[in-house]
Amino acid sequence: MTERLKLLNIGFGNSIVCTRVVSIVNPGSSPMRRLREDARNDHRLIDATQGRKTRSLIITDSNHVILSAIQTETLTQRLENIELKSDA
Repeated sequence: MTERLKLLNIGFGNSIVCTRVVSIVNPGSSPMRRLREDARNDHRLIDATQGRKTRSLIITDSNHVILSAIQTETLTQRLENIELKSDA
């Protein structure tokens, strides 16, 4: 039997596969701004903000950086809830 992929809603109808998420970070610090610019220059940046303010950066195991307009804490809670449901 194949296992269903667990998707994390990152806002505005966009979702990512939970198992691919390495970290969810606040975009405000200088290192995170550099990470964002490096990803943009290397064509690894995915903007899922729909024109809204970026409130979190999601780093994946493929080294892509995804911008989300959802707060870091909210995304973390959503991810934890998905993991708790899958353990049950």
